[in-house]
Amino acid sequence: MYRRVAVVTDSTACLPAQLTDQLGVEVVQIQVRIGDHTDDESRIPVPELVSAMRANVPVVTIPPDPGAFFWTYGDLAAQGVQAVVSVHVSGRLSATVDAARVAAEQSRIPVHVVDTHTCGMSIGYAVQAAAKVAEAGGTVERVIETAQRRYDRSTELIYVDTLEYLRRGGKIGAATALVGSALSMKPLLTMADAQITPLDRVIGADRALNRMLDIAIKRAGTDTVDVAVEHFDALDKAQRLLRKLRRGVPNVRQFMLTQVSSAIGAHVGPGALGITVSPV
Repeated sequence: MYRRVAVVTDSTACLPAQLTDQLGVEVVQIQVRIGDHTDDESRIPVPELVSAMRANVPVVTIPPDPGAFFWTYGDLAAQGVQAVVSVHVSGRLSATVDAARVAAEQSRIPVHVVDTHTCGMSIGYAVQAAAKVAEAGGTVERVIETAQRRYDRSTELIYVDTLEYLRRGGKIGAATALVGSALSMKPLLTMADAQITPLDRVIGADRALNRMLDIAIKRAGTDTVDVAVEHFDALDKAQRLLRKLRRGVPNVRQFMLTQVSSAIGAHVGPGALGITVSPV
């Protein structure tokens, strides 16, 4: 179907492939290197990544080459698209947005690169909303405005079993102050000022997850919201969180349960969980 405006994102948006296909969203893959092997993160089996991390095999994430964006934009131009809105993970977490900007300068159609200053399903929900506006024939300005409104109002809550993986990957941001806390202290994190930031410290994993749940319910309030539970190798706990959110959040348009992308998982580590609350 003809589109005046197309939406592009990167794989950290954590959107299922079936959904991006349905929305007509192009996804440029971040790469993951395990030891000497490098591949698009969508082709890295999660069990393989988890095993490598637990065995202390070096794991590195690599932003897409500008060429990957250039060819994506070029393919869209060949389909008759007149402009692209390219929506990406925070530039303080990844150089992905910089690669998109380099490619945008060489594109033969206008490409508007958007740094969301966030990660995960806060991007995912923004991309979904923007793609629906684009599909309905919305202008570039309206598509950008829709994405920005969603990610600006979204809350990203993150629980990690340990800060070690964030420290190794250099993505720890302001949460570096928590390094060295007692092992029984479980950090709750959020996105603020485009980086990972401490939110709270709670003794014990169960208490920490209950605290994250309470914060999510409070942030949702009585507004109509979309809610996602994200996990990395922690499906059972994620399902329990989702059940509690279903009981605790009164006005939810869409619930989603998703495993985070391997690139995010490489930094938060096995056992990580997240909740995204996104007012519609």
